[in-house]
Amino acid sequence: MEKGPQFIVNERGEKVSVILSIKEYREILEQMEEAEELREFDEAVSSGETPVPYEQAISEIKHSRK
Repeated sequence: MEKGPQFIVNERGEKVSVILSIKEYREILEQMEEAEELREFDEAVSSGETPVPYEQAISEIKHSRK
């Protein structure tokens, strides 16, 4: 049975930490990763640069490391 988040408070009663179920933690991580991917996509689109095919990008990276 999940109770939802539980909080740890300091001596003044201020919330300083939270305890989550593993399920809730994983859901939050997934949402954060999706938000980061969207931010990166928006940044790439707004950069105005011409997209490079994946294979070409990998080839160029490998070539630059030699």
